[in-house]
Amino acid sequence: MFDASLRRVKDRLLSRLALALKSVSPLAITGMGLLAGLGAAWCAARGGYWAALALFWLGRILDGLDGAVARAAGTQSALGGYLDLMADFMVYAAIPIAIWWGLRAEQSPLALIVMLAVFYINAASWMLLSALVEKTDAMTSVSMPTGLIEGFETIFFYSLFLLFPAWARELFWVFSALVTFSALQRVVWAWRKLK
Repeated sequence: MFDASLRRVKDRLLSRLALALKSVSPLAITGMGLLAGLGAAWCAARGGYWAALALFWLGRILDGLDGAVARAAGTQSALGGYLDLMADFMVYAAIPIAIWWGLRAEQSPLALIVMLAVFYINAASWMLLSALVEKTDAMTSVSMPTGLIEGFETIFFYSLFLLFPAWARELFWVFSALVTFSALQRVVWAWRKLK
């Protein structure tokens, strides 16, 4: 929902650092971000939620920095974008699983299962929609129609998961509902624009 406006702020904040690091491989930064995210999951599984939150945010900063460095160095690539997205989704799967595992929940993992299913259905929706939009030229750029839950909101909720792990089940349900709404927004958009 806020990604378009926050992307300009992020780019401005990271531009100087990106110029200073333009000799560093963006793929190495992507790899470091992935390791930080998986480290966050490991800490969450062991009950170290503050360390998990710090590593998660480090991973998110590195996730923003890899593209900024690639643009500063003129080394953007389809492979880099692909690996960046793959790393994001590995982290987005690992963290809620780790939180649930760390709680040693006696309760059913249904909230976790539903949240991950909805999250990945929504991801498939916008990825497929992006490919169709590019193919049909229904939009002038490949930017996606906005949804209630985008990158910023996902980071916000994942931070809440780590800050309030005892409420993970409830937060998973709320996030699931909001992501479902986002997926439906895109289905409606596709219904109107891709006929």
